[in-house]
Amino acid sequence: MPYNRPDLPTLLARIRADIAQAFPGADATLRRSVFGALAAALAGLAHGLHGRLDWEALQLMPDTAESDRLDRWASIWGVTRKPPAAAAGLVDCTGDDGVLIPAGTLFQRSDGIQFLSEADAIISGGVASVSVSAVDPGLAGNTDALAHLTLVSPIAGVDSQALVAAGGLGGGADTETDDALRARLLARIQEPPHGGASFDYVSWALEVSGVTRAWCYPLELGPGTVSVRFMMDDAYADGIPQPADVDAVQAHIDAVRPVTASVTVAAPVAVPLDFTIRLVPNDAATQAAVQAELKDLIRREAEPGGTLLLSHIQEAISIAAGETDHTLVTPTADVTHNTGEIATMGTITWQ
Repeated sequence: MPYNRPDLPTLLARIRADIAQAFPGADATLRRSVFGALAAALAGLAHGLHGRLDWEALQLMPDTAESDRLDRWASIWGVTRKPPAAAAGLVDCTGDDGVLIPAGTLFQRSDGIQFLSEADAIISGGVASVSVSAVDPGLAGNTDALAHLTLVSPIAGVDSQALVAAGGLGGGADTETDDALRARLLARIQEPPHGGASFDYVSWALEVSGVTRAWCYPLELGPGTVSVRFMMDDAYADGIPQPADVDAVQAHIDAVRPVTASVTVAAPVAVPLDFTIRLVPNDAATQAAVQAELKDLIRREAEPGGTLLLSHIQEAISIAAGETDHTLVTPTADVTHNTGEIATMGTITWQ
């Protein structure tokens, strides 16, 4: 039988009744009486203790534990919260040939996010590709290609403006959230490591900072092979990992995989899914709600080589806040994908 925590008015009424029974003639309902003050103080104290016990009860199981207690539960099964990761990549600097751009050179984005060069670079042919990483780890460091960075301290012979190279600056990730850590912990409890089972490869990929989803495909490239694909939904607009991210996951899995397995890690191929929708009411707030629901559906159900069901797409639109009616003009059938392809959010045409 569940225990129903009494609220503050109920506790106050109980204590007043107890006082009245213990001290005949005493009226603890009077606000300015000694008994009234004692009843209010005791009720507040009891209410706080009930709240603490409520919270402590949640910490007794890993599926409801929070933060520090969740970290402790995870440590028992050898699961560690993923730390933040710094965005990294190449920046193209222009200037006079032969000029050295030393390691430790500081670049800054227009919003104040800063990046440090990791190695010396010399301008040749009017340009130098400089390897940089964000000073502060986190999602905020991820930067699109062709974005402008500025030298914090001028260097003679080097233009003050630099451009982020093709591929952008990626791989930045925030500290793993409680929900994400809890999901990995529960997966570890429910699916103990088997030394190379399919779910082991998924678990290993998810241990890398920034990785939000992963899939394993045994024997895809022949006997003895294992293919792993993954997404970084929080790091990039379409969630598709960059080559450096693929290399990082490949290196991590290679360090823990069975020696007999030939593992290939790859990024899925994005296939933007466009929609045409007749929406009622067709206002900005409802459009935003529908778009958010469709993004959530794609993140939850899209997978490489998988199928997005038309009925689920229609359901996602129907449950959007504010929607009273709609017609899904396109797509008109379940959306299927070839091996390695994955649905990403495309554009919505409103009618």
